Amino acid sequence: MNISALLPCIPLLLIVAGAIRAQEAEVWLDSRVSPLPTEMLGPFVHVSDGQVLAISGNATFLSEDGGHSWSEPRPLDGATEKNIKVSNERAMIRTADGTIIAAFMNLNERNWTWSDAIHDAPHASLPTWVMRSEDDGETWGHVTKLHDEWSGAVRDMIQTKEGRIIFTAMKMQHDPGRHAVLTYSSTDDGKTWKASNLIDLGGQGHHGGVTEPTLTELPDGRLWMLIRTNWGEFWSAYSHDGGRFWRVIQPSGIAASSSPGLLQRLQSGRLLLVWNRPFPEGQSEWEMSGGDGLWSDTPVSNYREELSLALSDDDGTTWSEPIVVARCTLPAASKKRRWLAYPYLFEYQPGELWLTTMQGNVRVRLNEKDLVR
Repeated sequence: MNISALLPCIPLLLIVAGAIRAQEAEVWLDSRVSPLPTEMLGPFVHVSDGQVLAISGNATFLSEDGGHSWSEPRPLDGATEKNIKVSNERAMIRTADGTIIAAFMNLNERNWTWSDAIHDAPHASLPTWVMRSEDDGETWGHVTKLHDEWSGAVRDMIQTKEGRIIFTAMKMQHDPGRHAVLTYSSTDDGKTWKASNLIDLGGQGHHGGVTEPTLTELPDGRLWMLIRTNWGEFWSAYSHDGGRFWRVIQPSGIAASSSPGLLQRLQSGRLLLVWNRPFPEGQSEWEMSGGDGLWSDTPVSNYREELSLALSDDDGTTWSEPIVVARCTLPAASKKRRWLAYPYLFEYQPGELWLTTMQGNVRVRLNEKDLVR
C-alpha cells in the first residue's frame, strides 16, 4: 500500500557488481540472476515495433536495446490534463488488438485520515483511474475515474482468451477501517469498465482486511486471484464468469508474509509466483506486527527481506521448491533492514524475465530454464 505516513522511507538502492547497495545496506542476489541495465520500475509492455514501453512519473519512455537506453519522456497528456499524478502501484497491458491500457491511483487526490482513536480513516480517498492508448503510448484517452475510495494498490492486469480485460483494485471500508478487493473488467478493449462484487472478509486496521491481489486465467476458463491477507497465507478467489463475480473464496495454502505477490502465466505455459514468504528461509518464526486493531486485528509477519519465486506446471496445484532470488544481508537486529517487495515481472522474450520491485529497487534479469530442475 502507498501509505507514506505509516511506512518507512526506503532509500534508492543501486545495483553494483551483482549486489544491491545503499549506504550500509546490502542485498545478495542468487547466481541465476543478473542485474538489469535499467533503473525503470515497470511494469513494461512491448509496443508494435518491438520496443519496450515503461511509465515513469507522468511520462512514458521507449527502449529499443533491452533497457540499456531510453527515449526522451513522452508526457501522459490525457492524465496531465486531469491533474493526475500516476502512482508507482500500477498495472499495464498491451491487448491483442494493440491497445495499451494502464490502471493506477491518482496521488494528487490522496487524502489519508487514519485515526488510532476510532480505528478508521473517515473520508480517506485515493481514487483508482484507468486510461488507454491506441498509438503505442504516444497519446492517451478514455482517462476514467472508477471510484473515489482509498485504493491501497492496483497490482495486476490480464486479458483472457475471450478478450476480456481484467485488473485488480481495492476499496477501503469503514466502521471499522479495513480494506477490501475487487476487479474491473472490460469487453471493449478498455473503453468502458464494470466492477465485480466486493470481497470484504472483515478485520480492522490501516493494513487490515484483504488487499493487493494478483490474478491469472486457468485452462478451464476460470480466473484465479491470490489475495494478500494478515493470516499467514494468500487467500484464493475464483470466478467462473470472467471476473464479473467472485464466488469461491478460500485459503490458498501458500504461506506468505503480509505483502503482495505477483502471479504470471509465462509463454511456456508455466505459472510463476514471486512473493515474500513469512519467515527467513530455513526458519519458522519472525517478529509479528499488528494484533491491536491498528495495523491489523491479528498478529502478522511483515517479513520482506527475502524475495522468493516458484514455478508450477499444473496451474498452481503444486509448486517447485521456492528459490530466494534476493536477500537483505543485514542482521535481523539491524534497524536498517531493507524490504524487497512489490514485484513486477516482464517476459522480455520467451523465457527471459525482468524482475523489478518497488520496495528495495531490485532490478534483475533471469532465465526460466535456469529455474527448472
